[in-house]
Amino acid sequence: MVDFFVKGGFLMYPIALCSVLGLTIFIYKFFEYRKILNYINRPLGEILESKPEILIPILTAINKGTSERELSVIGTKCIRNVEKGLSWLGLISTVAPLLGLTGTVTGMIKTFIVIANATSVNPSMLAEGIWEALITTAAGLFVAVPVHIGHHYLEKQADEIAFNLKEVTIALFEGQKNGI
Repeated sequence: MVDFFVKGGFLMYPIALCSVLGLTIFIYKFFEYRKILNYINRPLGEILESKPEILIPILTAINKGTSERELSVIGTKCIRNVEKGLSWLGLISTVAPLLGLTGTVTGMIKTFIVIANATSVNPSMLAEGIWEALITTAAGLFVAVPVHIGHHYLEKQADEIAFNLKEVTIALFEGQKNGI
């Protein structure tokens, strides 16, 4: 495995960084979303008892008698906080294959330099550039595909959180308005 990494050339380092960052962000957001969904998928009474962190700004605003319009802005801010980090996954899933493609180009350039500078060429002389081209392409795709799938999954989870948060906010607002 280390041999493949070395043969992939210098672009393997940013590809590896993309892999580590993508995995770290995914794991963090996965558990964060799971925790939030566990809190806001409960009956309203239990939600109010546990006071999940995501609802504190909304609960505070409702208790202050905030208008529906202002509450909408506060809810949007809460949802944006939930979605923080997702754009990085999208960026990583785009950049990783581009880094792999760049490795393909640099590997092929190395191969053609060998061909241009040699009077007679044998396949082993070309192997270094071809290795770099193939390994970086594969590595970029191996990083991008799971990160893209993870990004999509987390976006769906964030949408679910946003929907549930809106439902809870409406129920709380209507309850406050009706004196409940």
